[in-house]
Amino acid sequence: MPLRGNGSIRAVLFDLDGTLVDTAPDLGHALNLLRARYGLPPLADTLIRPQASHGARGLIELGFDLHPDSPRFAALREEFLQVYADHLCVHSRPFPGIPELLDALEARRIPWGVVTNKPARFTEPLMSLLDLAERAACIVSGDTCPQPKPHPAPMLAAAELCGAAPGQCLYLGDAERDIQAARAAAMPALVAAWGYLGTDDAPHTWGARAEIRHPLETLDHLG
Repeated sequence: MPLRGNGSIRAVLFDLDGTLVDTAPDLGHALNLLRARYGLPPLADTLIRPQASHGARGLIELGFDLHPDSPRFAALREEFLQVYADHLCVHSRPFPGIPELLDALEARRIPWGVVTNKPARFTEPLMSLLDLAERAACIVSGDTCPQPKPHPAPMLAAAELCGAAPGQCLYLGDAERDIQAARAAAMPALVAAWGYLGTDDAPHTWGARAEIRHPLETLDHLG
């Protein structure tokens, strides 16, 4: 059996939506199905993708031009989540390069896991449907800890589950709150530039170790 890598990184953690898995097609489909119920035309994928990392809140804001304080917001959010649950893994797939990266980490006996703000009722079945759940050393969802990202609690929980100190874990994410959470946990982080970054995002200001363009570049940051 291959020996575990002797670099300073002893576990790799991933955000889910926009980093490990391209979930935007199914999230966008659910949003457009909900818009159709209310007589609204579908939104283009180019509008939806940058909001996909911001979950139901960001998608409802986009799809219905509603602030979370709106009286209609909570009901629409729950309706959206039910539609999404019914179409959870139709088109969602790991990003190109992710399967090869996971294989490379496992060959080096470096455990990997997921830290996401996606609720467990979606995270766990999605990971199972993609045949990733049993391979992951940990799955920390948005409701696993009392506070979601950008609070450090989920990051610290994941590190403990992987048997590594926070500073020995490398976190990959495509949203500013991902990097904020990693920094709050004293965990090195990489920006996944293949994810759902919007035109207003400035990842070079987030304080990550680096911004990478392809998942396999992660291997260059394990030392």
